[in-house]
Amino acid sequence: MSGPRLRGLTAEQLLSRVTAGIPDERNPITHVARLPERLPRHASWPEWACADVVEALRRSGVQRPWTHQVEAASLAWSGHDVVISTGTASGKSMAYQLPVLSSLLSDPKATALYLAPTKALGADQLRSVRSMGLDGVRPASYDGDTPVPERNWVRDHARWVFTNPDMLHRGVLSAHARWARFFRKLTYVVVDECHGYRGVFGSHVALLLRRLRRVARHYGADPVFVLASATTAQPAEFAARLTGAPTAAVVDDASPRGARTVALWEPPLLDELSGENGAPVRRSAGAEAARILAELVVEGARTLAFVRSRRGAELTALGAKRILTEVDAELSGRVAAYRAGYLPEERRALEAALLSGELLGVATTNALELGVDIAGLDAVVLAGYPGTLASFWQQSGRAGRAGADALVLFVARDDPLDTYLVHHPSALLERPVETTVLDPANPYVLAPQLACAAAELPLRAEELDAFGGDVAREVVDGLVADRMLRRRPSGWYWTSRNRPQHEVDIRGSGGEQVAVVEADTSRLLGTVDPGGACHTVHPGAVYLHQGSSYVVDELDLESGLALVHAEDPEWNTSAREVVDIAVLDTVHKQAYDGVTVGLGEVAVTSQVVGYLRRLPSGEVIDHVPLDLPERVLRTRAVWYTISDALLSADCRAPGCAGLEPARIPGALHAAEHAAIGLLPLFATCDRWDIGGVSTALHADTGEATVFVHDGHPGGAGFADRGFSALAPWLAATREAIIACACPAGCPSCVQSPKCGNGNEPLDKAGAVTVLDIVLGALNGGEARHGHSVAHAAEDPAAKTG
Repeated sequence: MSGPRLRGLTAEQLLSRVTAGIPDERNPITHVARLPERLPRHASWPEWACADVVEALRRSGVQRPWTHQVEAASLAWSGHDVVISTGTASGKSMAYQLPVLSSLLSDPKATALYLAPTKALGADQLRSVRSMGLDGVRPASYDGDTPVPERNWVRDHARWVFTNPDMLHRGVLSAHARWARFFRKLTYVVVDECHGYRGVFGSHVALLLRRLRRVARHYGADPVFVLASATTAQPAEFAARLTGAPTAAVVDDASPRGARTVALWEPPLLDELSGENGAPVRRSAGAEAARILAELVVEGARTLAFVRSRRGAELTALGAKRILTEVDAELSGRVAAYRAGYLPEERRALEAALLSGELLGVATTNALELGVDIAGLDAVVLAGYPGTLASFWQQSGRAGRAGADALVLFVARDDPLDTYLVHHPSALLERPVETTVLDPANPYVLAPQLACAAAELPLRAEELDAFGGDVAREVVDGLVADRMLRRRPSGWYWTSRNRPQHEVDIRGSGGEQVAVVEADTSRLLGTVDPGGACHTVHPGAVYLHQGSSYVVDELDLESGLALVHAEDPEWNTSAREVVDIAVLDTVHKQAYDGVTVGLGEVAVTSQVVGYLRRLPSGEVIDHVPLDLPERVLRTRAVWYTISDALLSADCRAPGCAGLEPARIPGALHAAEHAAIGLLPLFATCDRWDIGGVSTALHADTGEATVFVHDGHPGGAGFADRGFSALAPWLAATREAIIACACPAGCPSCVQSPKCGNGNEPLDKAGAVTVLDIVLGALNGGEARHGHSVAHAAEDPAAKTG
């Protein structure tokens, strides 16, 4: 590499620099698409807009609004709940700033609430409003980083409060009487980046917003909800599910967009290495991203590299720094990692360096997908598919602002879905974005939320329709039976002096965060989710924080503490677990000739039993056993079963598999892994949101069975989406396996990075045979019989499916 260049290179030139020196036969680029420039469409400032607000926006550089901004702002001003669903850098913030600020200036007692899924985004939007210098607005932040004395001032004096769902849940609604001044004149509620509210978290937020509307009405207010979203399918329907009220949608993006070059990149196979069971190994997406990031920094290109995990972001930043040190030691200081789990002061310092341009390259988790509004990026690198198309376009949209041409590089992980996408570019670049999945009727979500609502204000019978109608009534009856609520003629009352808000985890992480502490110094390094603690901070795990490496000495789940010491071993670690599954209730079942498809409630029992130590090359050193507690998860699953007759090697009928008995477990296991990898094509999830189990004979179904289950209590809607899209989902799974060039199975097709059995046994060819059987049955005609049942006990046949 050469020294740093002046900015101004085109996207094609940047791509040429990144691939320079790679032999043609090893060219990692599988596809290049050039997305054309889009010209702006402007509108006049609306007559109702406050002149001071318009002048402040003009001073900030907005001379004329775009048509979608005026359309959304005018709908909100006229009293309609509205969602604006347009691309990154399309000025969605102005669509709510214009009506909110006009209202605050025209009515000196009016108030507004802003909700963001991340602290960084809220802090950025607060900076934007403060920079306008409008007297009397009194915007203020109210989140976990706000000092207690400032919280009192915000509660008593602020007129536009910037917070997040967690703080609204625990700090505002639970103490609404102290916020009476604010609620009486609450005029607008802004829900920013609302497409991020999916799965269990989204279901909690949907019910939280119903609680918010209910408390506001108690004080005589009926605020207008203004939602901002990345481009998503059916935004009006999704926003209505999220807020509980009809919502108008604005989707016609009139903002300018510079031309973008999107390149799909498949890392090369490493000829000198083999992975588990001798499978071929590709160069990791993180290592490729580190090299690409370093090359782009050398060229002077401002770059974000999105990496799938906290650890991955740290490793990518470290890798880029090492490469840059060999070129120019000063350049290595202009690269950093940014992720959740950092302490507040660390986040603020990194955000300031990003905004000032002091940092040129940043490896980040999705914390910056919805975070600081960074302008003028030349390139974005996505190290792995981010789980949804909405996130893909949101992250790639960080490049090419201000009408400039930009480069987007999607680097595939060694993963079935990523491999499928780089070889099927239309599935990535031409497919419409997904509908966001959430389920406010999930009883594991609804019960604690109704308890919180009752603790805030007694629940009245007529209010239950907003919380789910009949389902909510059943849940309330259960809370009464558990003596959490007391029924009186006027409604249901909370019975305890303790407030439930502090016990309810709206992010579905399973409880309080586990603190990671350096034992020698007692220094708090960061936090991890309790649900993932056994995987990430088990004894012996290698933990990375801001470029430094630590090894875990002790994990105390009861006290929520992981003790570590500084060490930089030559290996990294990956947990291994065993999983079992039991069918509790079959909700839907469809039977074909020899194949049955089911959807229902299951209990998943899992236990981390050890970990692998690997060298950076991927070579496994050893397996270390662990003794950690079991975890039981009641959730939703989709499954299919195959009869012995169709699997039998002696079967000669059309559709028979002809598999020897010894091959069946490996065939089912491989089909399960690949299906988990491809489900994110059809549901707004990633493979870490879901899990699976396969067995040649399952006790509850009596047949060979493959399960794919949600990874959250009560389910998050992903298994349901898989059930409804089973045929196209399994067809894409089969195609991904066949298209992979490996001879017997690898991480790009049937191996899984989180397999508790060390990816044994796996039978790639057998997986194709299994999928042929199932697809043949599904495509052979209508189901012979299918039904829905409320409870398995009411339908004995349901126990077999």
